[in-house]
Amino acid sequence: MKIKKGDQVEIIAGKDAGKRGEVLYVFPKLEKIVVKGTHIMKRHIRARRDGEKGQRIEKEAPFHVSNVMLVCHIQEN
Repeated sequence: MKIKKGDQVEIIAGKDAGKRGEVLYVFPKLEKIVVKGTHIMKRHIRARRDGEKGQRIEKEAPFHVSNVMLVCHIQEN
């Protein structure tokens, strides 16, 4: 896989097409990546104690590598 953590990519397919962001995580065996600020999903969390409220947490979901285009590659020494 050519895309590494820290690279700048542009989404070319899906609801976030045209957006650019930094790669946060890479899953080479699954051929998926997580891009900062895109493909946001909501995760519902149940209240654990009495009086505590449940929550909805927003976080980035993985993209397949074929749906992104490499814009800027970070060089490591």
